[in-house]
Amino acid sequence: MRTVPSIIHLDMDAFFAAVEQAAKPSLRGKPVVVGGLGGRGVVSTASYEARRFGVHSAMPMAQARRLCPNAAFLSGRFPAYRQVSEIVMELLRELSPLVEPLSLDEAFVDLEAGPYGPALAAAGPQEGAQMVLAIAEDLRADIEARTALTGSVGAAGSKLMAKIASEQAKPDGLVLVEIGSERAVLSPMPVRALPGVGPATEQVLRRAGLATVADLAEAGEGELVQLLGRAHGAGVYAMSIGLDERPVVPDRDAKSVSVEDTFEVDLADRDRILHEVDVLAARCVGRLRAAGRSGRTVVLKVRRFDFSTLTRSETLRAPTDDEAVITETARRLATQVDTTGGVRLLGVGVSQLADFTQEDLFAQAAAEAQAVAEAEVAAQAEQQGEQQAEQQGEGRAEPEAAPVRSEEPEPAAVRRWMPGQDVSHARYGPGWVQGSGVGRVTVRFETPYSVPGRVRTFLIEDPELEPADPLPLRPQ
Repeated sequence: MRTVPSIIHLDMDAFFAAVEQAAKPSLRGKPVVVGGLGGRGVVSTASYEARRFGVHSAMPMAQARRLCPNAAFLSGRFPAYRQVSEIVMELLRELSPLVEPLSLDEAFVDLEAGPYGPALAAAGPQEGAQMVLAIAEDLRADIEARTALTGSVGAAGSKLMAKIASEQAKPDGLVLVEIGSERAVLSPMPVRALPGVGPATEQVLRRAGLATVADLAEAGEGELVQLLGRAHGAGVYAMSIGLDERPVVPDRDAKSVSVEDTFEVDLADRDRILHEVDVLAARCVGRLRAAGRSGRTVVLKVRRFDFSTLTRSETLRAPTDDEAVITETARRLATQVDTTGGVRLLGVGVSQLADFTQEDLFAQAAAEAQAVAEAEVAAQAEQQGEQQAEQQGEGRAEPEAAPVRSEEPEPAAVRRWMPGQDVSHARYGPGWVQGSGVGRVTVRFETPYSVPGRVRTFLIEDPELEPADPLPLRPQ
C-alpha cells in the first residue's frame, strides 16, 4: 500500500470541443458539438455550453441537433487533436517515465517513478500529499500555458481512486483522495461508478437490492461471486472496498477496440438487431477516434438465446475510422448470422489497429463523394449521347464506329469541404469551413491568436482555396 497519493489521473476537459473553441475565436463561450455528421452520426464530444442543453457524448447527432440547434456542429480534426495530445503527453513524461495513456486526452502517471519519487518516499503522509497537490497544480498550469486548454486531475493511492477523483474534479479542477479515506469516498456512489460495472451488471446488482458501492461492500465477496461469477465478482468486491493494485503501465498498446451490450430481454426482431449494431458501431468508432487510431478488421460478436457465441469478421483494404464504413460492414456481418430464437448480447469491435494518419480522416468521405460525382458525370454523358443519337439518326440504327477519343479533359472529382476543416486562401489566409452546399463553401477567416474573423463564401472549386494543416493553439 502506498503511503502517499502518488498516482495521478489527468483528463482534459471536453477535449475535442475545447480544441475547436481554442482554435476558433468565434466559437469561444458558445455551444460546440464534434462528431459524425451523417445520418447515423453520434456525438464524440460536446462543449460544456452544449451540455447545458442536454447534449452528451454517444448521443445520436440528430437528437443533439434537436436539443441544441444553434450549436456549431463540426466533424473531427484528428491531426489537430493529436498535435495537442503530444504536447500534453510530453508534459506528463517530464513527471515520470510511467505514463499510461488511455486515449488522446487521458492518462495515468505514477509520480513515485519520476524525479519527485525520492522526495515523496521520504515525506510523511501529510507532507507527501501537499507535494502531490503542488505537482498537479503546476502540471495544470503548464498545460494551459502550452495549449490554452484546461484539464482535471485526480490524485490517489490507486488508479481506481485517481480516476474517480478526476471525475469529481471536472471541469478544470483538482481533487486528492487521502490514503485511508477510500471507502468513505466510494460508499455513497452508485455501483456504476466502479470500472467494469456496465448497464447489464448494474441490472443484476439492482435486482439483488445492491444500488450503492456501500451495498456491495456489505454484501461481501461471496454473494458478488454468486451473482457475477468468480473473476468479475471478486474484482467488483475488491474495488468496492477501495482495493486496486493495478500498476501504471507505460504506453499501453491496445490490439483492438470494442464495445458490447447484454440485453435484459432477448432481441428477436431483425430490424431491432441491426439498429443495435448501428449504435454499437457508432460507440466503437467513438472509442477508436478517442484513441487516435484506425483499424482494418471489423468484428461482430453475437451471443444467442442458448448462450452459444458466434463471431464474424471482415478485413478491409486499408485501416479506417470512418463510421459509415465500419457500420455498414458490421451490418453486413450481422446478416450472416442466424438470430432465430433471439440474441442476448451484441458486440462490435475493430482490430488490426494502426496509428491515425491525416490521409485517413476524409479518405472514405472523399471516395464516396468522388464515386457519386463520377456516376453523375457518366449518367449525364450517357443521356447526352442518347439525345445526340436521336437528333442525328432519328432512331435509325447506325453501324458501330470506332471509338473516338474526346479532346475535352475528363471532369475532376467534386471537392468536399467538411465543417470545421482547416483551409487557407491565397488572398485571405488561414480559416476554417463553416459549411458547404449547393456548389459553395463558407469560410470564416480567423486563427487561434486573432479576434473573431469575417465570413466569406466561395465556389467549392475555387482554385485559391486549399486544405491546410492545423495551426498550434499557442504561438510558437
